[in-house]
Amino acid sequence: MNEIKNHWKKWVYWFLLGVAIIVVYKMLDNFGDIMGVITKFFDIITPFFVGIFIAYLLYMPCKTIEKAYKKSKLKFTRKRARGLSILTVYLIAFLIIVILTNFILPVVWESIIDLVNNIQGYFETTIQRYNELPDTSILKSEIVNDAINEIKNLDIKQYLRLDKILEYIINAIDAVTGIFDVFVALIVSVYILAGRKQIITFLKKFAAAMLNKKTYQNIDKYFNNTNEIFFKFIASQFLDAVIVGILVTIAMSIMGVKYAPLLGFFIGLFNMIPYIGAIIAVVISSIITLITGGLSQTIWMLIIVIIIQQIDANVINPKIVGQSLKISPLLVIFAITVGGAYFGILGMFLAVPVIAVLKIIVEDYIEYRLSLKEKEEAKS
Repeated sequence: MNEIKNHWKKWVYWFLLGVAIIVVYKMLDNFGDIMGVITKFFDIITPFFVGIFIAYLLYMPCKTIEKAYKKSKLKFTRKRARGLSILTVYLIAFLIIVILTNFILPVVWESIIDLVNNIQGYFETTIQRYNELPDTSILKSEIVNDAINEIKNLDIKQYLRLDKILEYIINAIDAVTGIFDVFVALIVSVYILAGRKQIITFLKKFAAAMLNKKTYQNIDKYFNNTNEIFFKFIASQFLDAVIVGILVTIAMSIMGVKYAPLLGFFIGLFNMIPYIGAIIAVVISSIITLITGGLSQTIWMLIIVIIIQQIDANVINPKIVGQSLKISPLLVIFAITVGGAYFGILGMFLAVPVIAVLKIIVEDYIEYRLSLKEKEEAKS
């Protein structure tokens, strides 16, 4: 009987192995079709991921406003604190979008159009000024001459054509902001914010049921730390970027720098990337100011922007961001370099909170290993 049973098991094993081989072969043979199905599935659920991301961004403001509503003396307000907080957050977000689309972005876009239309002329004027310099000038080195000759042969407009820029923007908008997708994403985000307590409770119960106690505690700890670090970093860097962008725009406008709104927006945006972002933005802004306003205006612009950035680095940013990340500048620059090399601008931005989380994990692991060694030494 046992012999028949073992024989049967062997046949089942070989049968299942054969089926697995056929399945794998068919998958490889129809790899393109399978990838098409997978891609389509992810396209379908993209609005849900967008909704989760929106809910994540609005979670902390919503939580803070809900606490304020719960302290209200009105029973109606206290009872409906969560719903009112969600409504308030979305109204504020809508107001910010209206301000951006009606007041800020049109001015920035107008500056971009003007810069693109006149960029070739600016380069030609700069080259003419360069040619008028005396031969003894330090700028008339062989390296600079070679660079100028390369620039002369370039048609800048072919890289910055408005129709191409518009095409890129339209394609991007069509890809990520379809009317239905936006609607679904907003509905998903509202439901997540409304039922966040139940969702978090379910996820915690599920994790506790599937994992042992120690693993669950570690995951819960690192999840909370990661969430706090990411949200504080994103929110504080965004607020800091807005403040810097406004200050730079005002200062450049007073100085008469051309494209002040565009350069202020650009410097504020890149200021969200610590250390390196500010340097990149200032270098590019100084080049644009040099070809549009001359050397004297560029020097004054650099002085003013550097002063603003120093005030930001020593006064504004510490007040907003605080010492929550506690990462050395060397580690930040390393993280930004690696993140930018693999994932571009987004990688440069997210590299700092990611390295902050990794730093916590590594430090905890080191402490754990040291405690084990101490126990082993105590036993011996």
